[in-house]
Amino acid sequence: MENNSLEQRFSKFIIAVSILIPVVVAILFGVKLKDFGYNVEPLSFLPPIYATTNGITAIILIAAVVAIKNGKRKLHERLMTSAIALSVAFLVMYVAYHMTSDSTKFGGEGIIRYVYFFILITHIVLSIAIIPMVLITYVRALAENFDKHKKISKITFPIWLYVAVTGVVVYLMISPYYVY
Repeated sequence: MENNSLEQRFSKFIIAVSILIPVVVAILFGVKLKDFGYNVEPLSFLPPIYATTNGITAIILIAAVVAIKNGKRKLHERLMTSAIALSVAFLVMYVAYHMTSDSTKFGGEGIIRYVYFFILITHIVLSIAIIPMVLITYVRALAENFDKHKKISKITFPIWLYVAVTGVVVYLMISPYYVY
């Protein structure tokens, strides 16, 4: 019963965070510090860093699955906590970049343009959807409700991995169009 109460205690937090993060990111995406009189240089060095952060997150997610399949629960726990921390770091860098820099337009033409926008749109939509899934999965592990944790992690893992990998792909596809 205590495990369910832990999940219940976190449920309102998960809902709030799952709503607040996309809303705040959407608002901050449109905020430019220069419009408020702050003379800040564009943080144009950040995109390759946060793309690398996404790539490392993907590798850590795979390593975490390998760890748990090999019975290394503590390693799995540390890796998953690291993946969450990297995702938060990505988010902070992403917002900071967009608050100091103009958005880059994708310059590709033809079929590659449609491929890029398909990847970008699915990446964005799933990056929003993954927030509550990661939090629920993590809380179920904390609550030691491993049956439910395992069940949702089978859905959470591939979506989170897709978001991490497509973050790198989107960066690689748009990077030729960045203005430095």
